[in-house]
Amino acid sequence: MGFEISDKVRALNDQLMEFMSEHIYPREHDWHEWCLDPDHLWEVPPWYDDLRSEARAAGLWNLFLPAEYAPWSPGLTNVEIAPLFETMSKVIWAQGVFNCNAPDRGNMEVLAKYGTLEQQKQWLEPLLAGEIRSAYAMTEPQVASSDATNMELEIKRDGDEYVLNGRKWWTTGAVGPRCKIMLVMGKSNPENDRHRQHSTILVPRDTRGISLVRTLRVFDNLHSPGGEAELLFDDVRVPVSNMIKGEGCGFEIAQGRLGPGRFQYAMGLVGAAQRCLELMCARAEERVAFGEPLIKKTSVQHEIARCRCDIEQARLLTLQAADVMDKGGLAAARAHIAMVKIVAPNMAQQVADRAMQVFGGMGVSQDTLIPDVFTLARFSRIADGPDEVHMSQLGKLTARELNQ
Repeated sequence: MGFEISDKVRALNDQLMEFMSEHIYPREHDWHEWCLDPDHLWEVPPWYDDLRSEARAAGLWNLFLPAEYAPWSPGLTNVEIAPLFETMSKVIWAQGVFNCNAPDRGNMEVLAKYGTLEQQKQWLEPLLAGEIRSAYAMTEPQVASSDATNMELEIKRDGDEYVLNGRKWWTTGAVGPRCKIMLVMGKSNPENDRHRQHSTILVPRDTRGISLVRTLRVFDNLHSPGGEAELLFDDVRVPVSNMIKGEGCGFEIAQGRLGPGRFQYAMGLVGAAQRCLELMCARAEERVAFGEPLIKKTSVQHEIARCRCDIEQARLLTLQAADVMDKGGLAAARAHIAMVKIVAPNMAQQVADRAMQVFGGMGVSQDTLIPDVFTLARFSRIADGPDEVHMSQLGKLTARELNQ
C-alpha cells in the first residue's frame, strides 16, 4: 500500500508550499500579535482577506471537498487531500486562508450533502465563497455531551416555525462578527428511538432570542477572531424550511459531518507536528550548550527519532483511513476514523512537548507555534468526542470483528 502522490497533487502541493513560503510564513507571528491585542479583539488582521483573495485566485480554495461533492469540489479524493492538509497545517491559522478551516468545512459538507437547493443557495454558496463564517452548536454545559443522546436543547414545532430553547457551549466561531449561520443540534422527537430523537437545524446567528452568555477561554486563550461561545436559546424561532434533511436525522448528519472532520483534524495535526519537528531539528543544530550543539546530545537525538517515528505512523494511519473512506465510504472507515482520532492528537501533543524541551524557554513563548500545537492537540483529545469514547467504540468494534 503506497499512497504515492499523483503528479496532479504533487503540482498542487508544490504550489501550496510556495504560497506558504511567500505569504504565510512571513506573516506567521503577525497573526498572533494582532489577534492577541485587546484593541483588535474579534477582528481579523487587515491583510488577511487579501491573502484569501490571492489563494482563491491561485486555485488553492475549498480543497477539502472530496470529488463526491461536485460541482463544488476540486475533484480530489481523501487520499489526495491529505498531503495538502498536512502542508497548510504547518501554520495553525493557515487553513482559513484556503477556506479549509473548521467548523466551516464540516458545515459546508453537511449543506452540500443534505441541504435543500434553497439552503444551499442561501448559506452554502456564501460559505464556499468565503463571504461568511458559520458555527456548529452541539455540546451542552449541563450534560455529559460525550454521550450525544444526553443533549437537551428543545426543538419544538409551532405551525410554520420551530422554537428552540436550551443552552450550548464550546460553539466554535460563534463570537466573531463574521459568523452568520449556525447548525444547531437538539431534541425534536423525544418519543423516537434513542438515535432518532435529535435534529439539526439552521439558525442565523442574529436570530432574536440568542444570547451570548460568555466567551470561553481555551487554556486562557480567547481564540479571537472566531472565539468559543456559550449561548442561550430562549424561544428562538426559525422557519420549518431551516430543518436539515428532516426531523430525527441529527445523528446521521452528525456522523456524516464528524467522520471526514476527524480525518481532516488528524492530517492537520500531522502537519503541525511535522512543523514542530522541523523547528526542533533546526534548533538542535543551531543551539550550543556545554560546549557542543544540542544535536550532539544523545538524548536530543533520541527525542528527534521518537518524533519522526510517531509522526510517520500517524501519517500512514491517517492516509489509510482516507483510502478506506475513498473505497468504502464512512461505514467502512469507522474503525480507522476512531484510530486516527485517538492517535493523532496524542502524537501531536507528545511531539510538541519534546520540541518544547529542546527549545527551553523559547519553546513555551510566543516565538514559535509549539505552544499552540500543544494546546490544540490537548484540546482535540476532548473535541469531537473524548479519547475514552473512541477507544471504547473501537474496542467493541474490534472484539466483534475478531470474534466473527
